[in-house]
Amino acid sequence: MNRQEARVLLATLTKSESLLRHMRTVEIVMESYANKLGEDVEKWAIAGLLHDADYEAFPENHPNIIVKKLEELGEQEIAHAISSHYTRWNVTYDTLLDKGLLACDEITGFIVACCQVRPEGISSLETKSVLKKLKDKGFAAKVDRYEVSKGAELFGVDLQEHITFIIETLKKNKEELGI
Repeated sequence: MNRQEARVLLATLTKSESLLRHMRTVEIVMESYANKLGEDVEKWAIAGLLHDADYEAFPENHPNIIVKKLEELGEQEIAHAISSHYTRWNVTYDTLLDKGLLACDEITGFIVACCQVRPEGISSLETKSVLKKLKDKGFAAKVDRYEVSKGAELFGVDLQEHITFIIETLKKNKEELGI
């Protein structure tokens, strides 16, 4: 599967602009990490792009629908990473891709939420501001703080450095993402 094929699949399942933007931000971050770590850029980007593809249409079966579709297409690695992007699903973390998707999903969404309450968006966002907001349980309350910390731990990255990396990656795409 290439990214164009992934986008076609995504279009059959998701219409929500905010959810599409979330998946695009995770795609960008995963692509950037793949480049940094010498991993398969297309595979990592597609995992980020499709990780919540079935959430809007089938919230009660998420991520089982997209996982099944990917498995039928022979994309076992991407399917497994998507099936494990939430620790409470009790799926094993077998590859760096699995761990990377878990580590990037919640915190990327949280960073975007931080941008939305700042007049200058991501342009002046600093890691310390994100860390401070993480302590405020009332801010972006749906973001699971346990997933943020556990994801960084399993991925083997320092949370502060991880946040900095994501901020810098998203800054390069701020116009497209509207942040």
